[in-house]
Amino acid sequence: MSEPVLDPALAELFATAGVPEGYARRAADRLGARAAELLREDPWRLLRVPGVRPEQADHFARRVLERLGEQPRPDDPRRGRALVVHVLTEAARRGHTAMTPQAVRSALGALRVPDPDRAIEAALDEAEVVPLLEEPDLDALEEDEDLPEPEESLGLARYALAEEAAAEGLRRLTATAGPLLPDETVRSLRSGLPEDRALAVTAAARTGVSVLHGAPGDVERTAVLIARAFAGQGVDVAVASATMTAARYLGGGTGLYGLLEAACPPGAPGGAVAFGRGEQRPLEAGLVVVPDAQALDVETAAALVEACADGTHLVLGGDPAALPSVGPGRVLADLAGSETVPVIDLEPEGGPLAEFAAAARRGELATVDAPGREVVVVPAGSEQEAVHRAVQLVTDSIPRALGIPVEDVQVVTPLAGGQAGAAALNAALKERLNPGPGVCGGFDPGDRVIVAVPVEGVAAGEIGTVVDASPAGLRVAFAAGAEPVAIPAAALPRLRHGWAAVPGLARAARPPAVVAVLPQEAAGSLSRPLAVTAFGLARRHLSVVHNAGAALARAVREQTGAPRETRLARLLRQ
Repeated sequence: MSEPVLDPALAELFATAGVPEGYARRAADRLGARAAELLREDPWRLLRVPGVRPEQADHFARRVLERLGEQPRPDDPRRGRALVVHVLTEAARRGHTAMTPQAVRSALGALRVPDPDRAIEAALDEAEVVPLLEEPDLDALEEDEDLPEPEESLGLARYALAEEAAAEGLRRLTATAGPLLPDETVRSLRSGLPEDRALAVTAAARTGVSVLHGAPGDVERTAVLIARAFAGQGVDVAVASATMTAARYLGGGTGLYGLLEAACPPGAPGGAVAFGRGEQRPLEAGLVVVPDAQALDVETAAALVEACADGTHLVLGGDPAALPSVGPGRVLADLAGSETVPVIDLEPEGGPLAEFAAAARRGELATVDAPGREVVVVPAGSEQEAVHRAVQLVTDSIPRALGIPVEDVQVVTPLAGGQAGAAALNAALKERLNPGPGVCGGFDPGDRVIVAVPVEGVAAGEIGTVVDASPAGLRVAFAAGAEPVAIPAAALPRLRHGWAAVPGLARAARPPAVVAVLPQEAAGSLSRPLAVTAFGLARRHLSVVHNAGAALARAVREQTGAPRETRLARLLRQ
């Protein structure tokens, strides 16, 4: 397996510090072209690399500073500042966009920061962390109740500012919207529709922002119905999914990154995205519809609303019972919970798949009548057997019995690691489907890949096929008929093999068949939102392979998901 060439200065820095080269490669991807320079200036920047623990950063910093003739100190302002950013970054990885100062101080104390307040001040001075002040909701106060003090919190600037931009943009669209169509035309479009679909048409026509709640298939069909109805009346409509992979089912839709003309600036840190569409160059559409907006984090949501001109109508859809976005925030839930926009609950259509997923939304694991083998539960005695069964289903049973080709089957599992996690499943599936030496970074032509971190203007969750591989990098086809995208070797940490993926990453592409592997080792990660997301991905067939026993039923019944600390709902009500 060939590894991409590493910057010699960065390689030397890590070798001198006695840190494995793998960390240097991850640092190069996360910190960009100036990684070596940045780490010499502040070695605790290593904490910005995913997976690096504070004690590892301390070891690295000690070795680097000693080499530079400096004496490392626990109260070094760079250390305190980096640990504040680390605490808030770890919170962001769990979906939070803000933390109370008390929670940050407590976390810093656990990391043996001598003076947490001084560390927070150092982080604020660099403007990477910002103080946030929330005024109390006056409407929620009783007449004789004292006015409470404003709530203080801290947040990473990139997410705090994005959340504020999203709130400002959503309020702007609500305030500037006029009717898209005359009342008599709207009545004509509503004629003959079920009440919920008729309400969705009315909301799209008359309000600047509206929300569709329902199962993925119901939201998608309603989004297409709205788009076609309005386009038929001469309205310029844009329909976009979180990924190009999902957009192929929208009949003329596109991926959100394509709509917003996303690009990853050369040499920028991993995950950095710039959008060609925005306030200075907005979308021309009068109506924008995003049926899988549950997947939008605060940064993507902010980019979307900033690209909508005054008067544009925006329809956002999603399943409120499913997992929130992989990135920070809970945009759709906060928007609906703010009570500032109309929310239409869509009645589910029937069928075994819909019934099975609907039961999970109620907290139940149901047995459904599936004469067409739409839902199959496959017990396994161990994690190893679960992997074996999943491979058997993907490579033989589903294609043979249902006529669904391998390329239309997606495996999902709660964990990235472990005996039955995504990595283990991908290794087993690659061995069966596309064995090879791993020409570049473990990838060969013919491998299925999924984007874990945005790369070369391609969104996270996008699924593609490697069409060419060399030590310099890969060429990956992400959409039928589209020009393959060149992925340089240095950016390969942003890709994963994609036959199997965690549900949050795979959610943007709903394939015909899904194999959900729910092993006992993942019992602590199981929840109702995870089950709803995994079960709701399948369009035609769902196989559930599990050895989780009672833990699965208990998780679906009791574990409703970890809460996220966000500000969008409060900002929208201001």
